[in-house]
Amino acid sequence: MRPTLGPIEIEVIRNALTAAAAEMDVTIWRTSRSTIVRELLDYSTAVFDAEGNNVAQSARIPQHLNSMGAALRALLDRFVDPARWGAEDVVITNDPYCGAQHLNDVLVFRPVFHEGVRVAYVGALCHHIDMGGMAPGSYAATATEVFQEGLRIPPLKLIEDGRRNEAVWAMIGQNVRKPALMLGDLQSQLASLEVGAAAIRRLAARYGAAALLEASARILDMSEAAMRAAIRAMPDGTYEFEDFLDDDGVSGEPVRLHARLTVAGDEIEVDLTGCADQQRGPVNCTPAMSDCAVYYAVIAATDGAMPANAGCYRPIRIRHREGSVTSCRPPAAVAHRVATTHRLANVLFGALHQALPERIPAAYYGGSYVATFQTIAEDGHREVLVEIEIGGTGAHPAKDGVSAFSFGMHNNANIPVEMIESQMPLSIPRYGLVPDSGGAGRFRGGLGLVREWRVESPSCLFTANMDRFRFPPYGLAGGRPGRRGRLLLIRDGEATPIPPKSDGVLLRRGDVVRLETSGGGGFGDPAERDPEAAARDRALGYVTG
Repeated sequence: MRPTLGPIEIEVIRNALTAAAAEMDVTIWRTSRSTIVRELLDYSTAVFDAEGNNVAQSARIPQHLNSMGAALRALLDRFVDPARWGAEDVVITNDPYCGAQHLNDVLVFRPVFHEGVRVAYVGALCHHIDMGGMAPGSYAATATEVFQEGLRIPPLKLIEDGRRNEAVWAMIGQNVRKPALMLGDLQSQLASLEVGAAAIRRLAARYGAAALLEASARILDMSEAAMRAAIRAMPDGTYEFEDFLDDDGVSGEPVRLHARLTVAGDEIEVDLTGCADQQRGPVNCTPAMSDCAVYYAVIAATDGAMPANAGCYRPIRIRHREGSVTSCRPPAAVAHRVATTHRLANVLFGALHQALPERIPAAYYGGSYVATFQTIAEDGHREVLVEIEIGGTGAHPAKDGVSAFSFGMHNNANIPVEMIESQMPLSIPRYGLVPDSGGAGRFRGGLGLVREWRVESPSCLFTANMDRFRFPPYGLAGGRPGRRGRLLLIRDGEATPIPPKSDGVLLRRGDVVRLETSGGGGFGDPAERDPEAAARDRALGYVTG
């Protein structure tokens, strides 16, 4: 079919679709209620074409954005008849075995029509503060099956013909620890869908349904072409790398993650069949989860600016082994799947460094340091706080790593100290950088951070889901690894280690939990570091030796 739109019109429509996703993003930020959504910004929004392919997205979480299209297509292929999905219907799910991520990540989707023709879908994903299960915050470190992790919502219509399915809302509210916050954030997601749908309807009214469908297809084709050109600029060859998770939280044994990456012409094949078998603990991934890391790493490694959408994925083929940690079978536990995807990103960067040594940095901290507190007042009232901390990025071939910077599979902000202390019986005595945590090198790795939480309630339950306490972030080209993390309980002035994957640690008033996250790996021989840079590190307290 001969194109009916010129390149300027395509670019105008592309930016308008991206603006719609950004408007949805701002809507959630302005109307959400929980600190994990409103402050930590653990949510994402996107616009999809009429077939369910991600065509435009907000600047949010790679773990979400690279998987939302796969989730929508799974709904369309297996669970929801598109012909019976009306313009006023919203479908919800959080089931990892129906295309979603872990149970905290609740997806909502809505189709958009113009003059009876479906022209797009809009979608929003939020990490909710609690979805029930065996641990506050639904991030159980020792769960061995998905049934222990919380409420699973199968794909169903949360809104039908514009009316709320009140039975579903009641079921959700009855099964979560903070129903007002959770349902408030869910309502925020629905508001974002309306904002996105209205923006797309305005666009369709201006250009027509056929033009909008054509533009969506060509936007994806443009990203595919740009990705193929970027891959073609890489040297052909096969590159391998591996790294390890500390353990799965149950067995205590390391978990191998291995990738064989083959560049051939304008395509890349990523073979993950060498990864460990699926684990008893909750570090498992479905392919929809682990593929996120592959797409992220390859897109990040390219030297061309291209719109990030499903078109970028077309030249990338991914091989899995069913029953492995990257392609688990139900009912495997998946709450901390992001530990595996973070580490996969590090593995893929290690392989890509062999092809692109001038572009790829050393390992970043490579994990989400999830700390969950449920405070318990004298009258039994409970509050829940979920924090996701970060560390240092790896040094680049041409510059130092960045300290305490959200990187890789997430893109979170911190929850301000004032927000926590004003809303919960917790205080934050210390928050800063960890000296000597960045790996030494010609360019130094970024520093990790230290954060302390002091319990101000009679009792508190603490859950930790963390990694990089055994295997540090690697350095490259002679650079040293970053420092490993530490997690301590300070009680009556005495510090004792807390296992980094722990459930139900009982704390009492005055206890302090101290987390020190890992720094990034260094790049190049430390003996080649610029003396002025080394002196500045010592003057700023980044390095004490």
